[in-house]
Amino acid sequence: MSNIAGPAFVFIGLDLAWSPQNASGVATLHGGEHGARLIAEPTLLGSDDEIVAYIVQQAGALPTIVAVDAPLTVPNTSGQRRAEAELARDFRRYEAGAHPANRKLLSYNGRIRGEELVRSLAAAGFQQRAEIAVGQRDRRIVEVFPHPAMIALFGLQRTLKYKARPQRSRETQLAAWHEYRRHLLALRLTDPPLHGHEALLLHKIDDLRGTALKAYEDRVDALFCAYIALYGLRWGEVRCRVYGSLEEGSIFTPVPFQKAVPESSGQA
Repeated sequence: MSNIAGPAFVFIGLDLAWSPQNASGVATLHGGEHGARLIAEPTLLGSDDEIVAYIVQQAGALPTIVAVDAPLTVPNTSGQRRAEAELARDFRRYEAGAHPANRKLLSYNGRIRGEELVRSLAAAGFQQRAEIAVGQRDRRIVEVFPHPAMIALFGLQRTLKYKARPQRSRETQLAAWHEYRRHLLALRLTDPPLHGHEALLLHKIDDLRGTALKAYEDRVDALFCAYIALYGLRWGEVRCRVYGSLEEGSIFTPVPFQKAVPESSGQA
């Protein structure tokens, strides 16, 4: 049984919109490497200042991992980063590759929002890292990507089609949503376990559409990002891998266990 009454760590998941004109989902867990609890209903934030203030307030003086679903380092003007290419080699067959990240695609008013977030959080003692290390007590911000993490943690053969797409039927989307929520509820029984998230996953979604469903999606995805941070602290390179590099842009994700440590390098 996990002892998470007195938090040793804060885990913050951030589903960061590429522009502050769109809402970003955020979720906070308290706990340690052997389990954590969602401390409040995930919420939506807008501006960069709101997001930074939220992270600083939630972190307090505790070691904190901020897991962000958005590119945090984008040095390339066009094409894709090495991180996307490497990840695709392992996860393309699961339909879990990442979209190309480059400055032409992601620039908003001449800047990359993830890079600005990293710079702003540096003043509060956060450092960008490529990886999450087992038991590491510091304040770090790490780029993550939920789709390959779902493949690894939920044992899927294909990604869940819960996001709205032009050619995707409502029935397909809702069925994927129900499966996604079943897997998230089952995290209560995994290692490390997650608790306190049941109410979020019991929301009625069959009647949600458009912006209301997107808002719910952003909040749930933020919760999953926070769990990736918890899972990384528990398992590190044993069950996770870094694609790319800190300098060129990196993606940290849980992977199927046999792929956690590449045979060629022996490093995550």
